[in-house]
Amino acid sequence: MQGRGHGPGDAAGTAPTHAIRQVLPGARPWGTIALPRHSDADPMPRLLAPLLVFLLTLASLPGHAQGNGVEAVVYNAVDRFLATQTQGLPGRVSSSIGTLDPRTQLTPCPAVEAFLPNGARLWGRSTVGVRCNAPAGWTVFVPVTVSVMGNYLVSARPLAPNQPLQAADVALASGDLATLPAGVVTDTGQLVGKSLRNAIAAGQPIRADQLIAPLVVRQGQPVKLVSQGAGFSVSAEGTALSNAAEGQPAQVRTANGQTVSGTARAGGIVEVSF
Repeated sequence: MQGRGHGPGDAAGTAPTHAIRQVLPGARPWGTIALPRHSDADPMPRLLAPLLVFLLTLASLPGHAQGNGVEAVVYNAVDRFLATQTQGLPGRVSSSIGTLDPRTQLTPCPAVEAFLPNGARLWGRSTVGVRCNAPAGWTVFVPVTVSVMGNYLVSARPLAPNQPLQAADVALASGDLATLPAGVVTDTGQLVGKSLRNAIAAGQPIRADQLIAPLVVRQGQPVKLVSQGAGFSVSAEGTALSNAAEGQPAQVRTANGQTVSGTARAGGIVEVSF
């Protein structure tokens, strides 16, 4: 609160004034309110000043706090839901709650429950539902934004496809993970032994779906077919008809010309299940 007097340039005969200005954090600045100056013995300024501060404080409250009691219950339910459901997210999590449609009319409810709508995810811009568990209940949906600040990996230089990635190929960046493409790699351990499916430019986030594991079976390569079960083990020789990484399906032509499918394993082995 700051006072402001009049200088020598004030018009003669005009009663001097002093000003009260209250600007609260997060509130828009309000205009200067001028009150007639009274003598020190006059109690009016001391009575009016607290009242003005109260009115300015009330006007500066967020829209959530100015809503009716039912809306406050809804916002509190969403706030608690976000605090609980975002605990396991990586990085530093922050969230904000949007406002309800001003036309929404809600009746008092003895018990409300927040929930995540089908297909929604607490990541970036999303929605949280709140339902009233009463015979004449209601359901509303509140917009929310969840930010997750953390580290992720980007290409340190232009990278070619099908080349094993090295530590010097990537760099660490920081930002809101919720604004990045899905599946961004955050741990260098996810890159070990992998290569890129397609070329990418320098500075691009690396996604898990861009990575491919090294091939353990290559087309035209001699492979060993192995099949095991309860009390038996069978093996045969064949030729791979396709490329495959560890755990991927592979087709093999046997010596008698038959084509079988199995699962590629390291060492040129294809496991076949019967």
